[in-house]
Amino acid sequence: MDLYWQNKIVLITGGSSGLGKVLARHFLENSAQVILVARHEKGLSDAVDELQAISSKVSLLAADVTSTESVEELYDQVSKKYSRLDLLLNVAGRSTRGNALEVPVEEFQEIWDLNFLSIVRTTQTFAPLLKDSQGTIVNIGSLASKGVSPFLGAYPVSKFSVAAYSAQIRQELQPFGVHVLLVCPGPIHRSDSNSRYLKEAKGLPGDAGKPGGGIQIAGLDADRLADKILLYAKKKRAELIMPAKAKILFVLSQISPRLGDWIIKIVGPKK
Repeated sequence: MDLYWQNKIVLITGGSSGLGKVLARHFLENSAQVILVARHEKGLSDAVDELQAISSKVSLLAADVTSTESVEELYDQVSKKYSRLDLLLNVAGRSTRGNALEVPVEEFQEIWDLNFLSIVRTTQTFAPLLKDSQGTIVNIGSLASKGVSPFLGAYPVSKFSVAAYSAQIRQELQPFGVHVLLVCPGPIHRSDSNSRYLKEAKGLPGDAGKPGGGIQIAGLDADRLADKILLYAKKKRAELIMPAKAKILFVLSQISPRLGDWIIKIVGPKK
């Protein structure tokens, strides 16, 4: 157990499943006090029941991070019950598929609201507590926060925004002692990885429905990713990119966008 996290108050949005729930387990194993937040109480309740086998220091609060009113109510509940917050993990979000020229504007708005504006809401709302504790914000972006492959619909636009916002608030919050970590992971391995986007990818190149939109990259182990996130948050690192070799593509793409496009064409979705 890492005593650094002992009794730290940790709030995780999107905490009822996926990476959010895995992160909750890792923090509980390190004796943190974890607050799980998600939209649906049933999913939250099931997650808490599962996690209480590890530690009783887990609680649930239902909230819709796409609603400013709901996030403000969440703040009132957290501040009254705990009076402080040490770590805000913005995990809530989802991916999608589609040809960018054909994705309805309404879908762009929906993905933008969940993947990006939810982070703005929670960060602005919880900033007072984080300043008081000189806490940490962890924003879960994506490899799509740094580089784009085709047929990911509205997803890359929303995740690029997460990277820009994280860089901006990192500089603005530094004088208050608040640390900001941007996490840019590739596809995370899960049992339905090869099937969950097949319906959305209908009519697109054959591999577009696969993890990462068909980019030839191995799925990440969620537990290994969670371990890295805890380590980078503790060490006050600014950015975590996994797999690390993706940094090479991002650097090359900044030097020469055409070179970056050529590489993506080689490793990207195949017909």
